[in-house]
Amino acid sequence: MSKLVIVPTPIGNLGDVSARAIDALSKCDIVLCEDTRICSKLLNHLMINKKMLSYRDDNEEKQVQKIIEFMEGGNIVCLTSDAGTPAISDPGYRIVNACRRRKIPVESIPGPCALITALAASGLPSDGFLFLGFLPSKTSARINTFKKYADFDYTLIFYESCHRIMKFLGDLQDVMGETRVICVAREMTKLHETFHVGEIGQICGEIAKMPIKGEYVIVVAPQRFKFNT
Repeated sequence: MSKLVIVPTPIGNLGDVSARAIDALSKCDIVLCEDTRICSKLLNHLMINKKMLSYRDDNEEKQVQKIIEFMEGGNIVCLTSDAGTPAISDPGYRIVNACRRRKIPVESIPGPCALITALAASGLPSDGFLFLGFLPSKTSARINTFKKYADFDYTLIFYESCHRIMKFLGDLQDVMGETRVICVAREMTKLHETFHVGEIGQICGEIAKMPIKGEYVIVVAPQRFKFNT
């Protein structure tokens, strides 16, 4: 029976791939992936040989109709991303939406997700949170976002690249103050995983001394939260 299966992939440690994800990848007719080179490393590790189709931000709209027609022909498609859960700051929602509109079953397998991994390990309030993903690269747009959510009652979660992490933290400190409590997670589940938790002023100094590489998740506590109480 045709269906779309959303398959989370490890965010670093290949041991995090689930038995259910392996089963889905083994049984599908084609695997959608952002980068076929990255996906092939995972499939080779799992000793799975499958046809792959590139499905990225820049070709997502173009590929949707082709994939829908393929599934309507009775095929099973697995949707993956380079790392983590597809459609969460990664391509995917358009094909899922198209499946819902065409009444094609969608199966979502639980699994690795960087924002949840960072939040759980941060020690910051997790009773409610807002995920804002990657912010615009322009400083003014980033600052405006920080101002908009500075008084938000719950924890904020952002993604950032190594190329902009110091600018991100500098702007965050300028807007929210050096005593705002944050967690900066880097290279989670990998060999050089690090978590820095404390006030922004302290964390900026710590991050500046570290190798600036990899992907970052920044968790920002609500203003009411104090790290030392």
